[in-house]
Amino acid sequence: VLAIAGIAIFLNFVPLGLWISAIAAGVNVGIFNLIGMRLRRVPASQIVLPLIKANKAGLDVNVNQLEAHYLAGGNVDRVIDALIAAHRAQIDLSFERGCAIDLAGRNVLEAVQMSVNPEVIETPVVSAVAK
Repeated sequence: VLAIAGIAIFLNFVPLGLWISAIAAGVNVGIFNLIGMRLRRVPASQIVLPLIKANKAGLDVNVNQLEAHYLAGGNVDRVIDALIAAHRAQIDLSFERGCAIDLAGRNVLEAVQMSVNPEVIETPVVSAVAK
């Protein structure tokens, strides 16, 4: 009975399916990292899934960077999407700069997309200029 209770408590703290997904994707996320996220009230899926996405895209980010950005109030998934878009467009955007843009309240993904496909704003013809 104690063994079953211990296993139940362990499985309550560790999202085992997420851990298996990370291992299958080749991302190094330890069980203790997942337990630490649970204790810090960080949703592990909002950290591990963008980490898998970044790893598959060839970016070099780690769990601690993503978790720190989440705890600072940032949108981890949007930053990773922006970094992937910038990487594909060969725009030099570091993780720290992307996080700074995100924490400043700007949509970093939209900013990267605007630099890739600039939006042209047409204005009416100027008929006179005041001196």
